[in-house]
Amino acid sequence: MALSFHKYSIAVLIPCYNEGVAIASVVTAFRTALPTASIYVYDNNSTDDSVDQAQLAGAIVRIESLQGKGHVIRRMFADVEADIYVMVDGDATYPAEKAPGLIEHLLTHQLDMVVGARVPEEGAYRHRHELGNRFFNTVVARLFGQGMQDIFSGYRVFTRRFVKSFPGFSSGFEIETELSVHALDARIPFSEAQVPYLARPKGSESKLNTYHDGSRILWTVLKLYTQIKPFKLLCWCSVLLLLASLILGYPLVFTWIETGLVPRIPTAIIVMGLLVFAFLSLTCGILLEGVTQARRENRRLHYLKFPQFQ
Repeated sequence: MALSFHKYSIAVLIPCYNEGVAIASVVTAFRTALPTASIYVYDNNSTDDSVDQAQLAGAIVRIESLQGKGHVIRRMFADVEADIYVMVDGDATYPAEKAPGLIEHLLTHQLDMVVGARVPEEGAYRHRHELGNRFFNTVVARLFGQGMQDIFSGYRVFTRRFVKSFPGFSSGFEIETELSVHALDARIPFSEAQVPYLARPKGSESKLNTYHDGSRILWTVLKLYTQIKPFKLLCWCSVLLLLASLILGYPLVFTWIETGLVPRIPTAIIVMGLLVFAFLSLTCGILLEGVTQARRENRRLHYLKFPQFQ
């Protein structure tokens, strides 16, 4: 049986950059879908009439001068107080009428995040973006042992304790990746629910640069992996260094057993260096894993300090 969410304070958070064509319709749609919610539009240095359109539609408009979606979301999470947060892009690609269902899903299953996994309509995705989405979903699942259908979705519902315990260091479009990996690593209860992904309104253009932002996202994923799973990474480095030393050193050892002489002294020095680095990598991995576990425990305790709702 569905739980009523009307007793909770709800904030709709809409990051906005040059969305004058769509922002008013987004605000109006969410005001209809969630009539008791406070709707915040955080403008990120728009050069069109986004601010005017959002104000005319009745949104609470605030400004974030640091350029980048990550900066905007971090500011929204810091400034806005509510029990339930609905984050959505300002480009009218996500249906507002799905928001009550996502909130009910969050409450019914006692989750801290529900991700609106996109089911694109015809022409909603650029081909390269669809391929990139599949690639990164697979990479995250392989690296972190668990994945999501759509780690890049901009349509999410959060509880207060998720929002207030999320560190958020990304500056651009990689912020969704950080949100997803944070939930995976901290074992925060989350779920996904499929939502339609609509084509942009005529005159609205995507701000995502396929190659530039894709490389930033890949770098973020790799950086998070080194921070979250240092032992596994350095263990593989140790194994590779050890194998290289064995391959180079085998002929030397074989010759020494037969003749009692060590040929190719420079190669022998390299072999010893590789062995030393192999054991150093393994030792560093063990030490860093202890540090990572302590950081993970601290993040978990920080998350638990906040009530799920006010």
